[in-house]
Amino acid sequence: MDPEDNHRYWADRTEEFSPEYYAQIGPNEVSETLASVLDHYVEEDAAILEVGCSSGRHLAHLLDRGFENLTGIDINDESFDVMAEYFPAVADAGEFHTGPIEELLPTFDDAAFDVVYSVETLQHVHPENTDVFEDLARVTGDLLVTAENEGNSPRRGREGAEVSCVRDDFPLYHRNWKEVFSELGLAQLLCDPGKRDTVRVFRTL
Repeated sequence: MDPEDNHRYWADRTEEFSPEYYAQIGPNEVSETLASVLDHYVEEDAAILEVGCSSGRHLAHLLDRGFENLTGIDINDESFDVMAEYFPAVADAGEFHTGPIEELLPTFDDAAFDVVYSVETLQHVHPENTDVFEDLARVTGDLLVTAENEGNSPRRGREGAEVSCVRDDFPLYHRNWKEVFSELGLAQLLCDPGKRDTVRVFRTL
């Protein structure tokens, strides 16, 4: 799958792993972890960006916790119609942009957001598009949070386990996000490996 095919795949995704699929699941334990991290590190008026927000289930949980300055990016333009149906308060409160993060992140100013986070989105960035991680670090004013699948074996994030295929359907790129973002000038504050995803919290230096 080349970068353009990768974009089209997620832009047109329906049924499993689609915006409606995640809306029906609703907030989960990662949503709670995100809220707890933000409660601890930032004020309620923090400017927050979710990259790959889909229909907004994590943003909905943050809104319920008092965070109202919300922005989201998603490549699938159905995301925001689904959001308006399932999470109308988020749709009304936030600012949303449709398109690949590789195209949208460069349009934001340096340190535009106090918090930037991703849940199972960066793991789908094609190896030819990894320059986008520099833009993630650039637009982050304080905290960057990643909740990504780094591989569930002892080889998590290590050489030799860089990619897997989900149900013979799409590639998932396993990366060591501590290495990625430390090299871009961020310091890791915590790492919480879960059964599915590893949550990492970084702070700008």
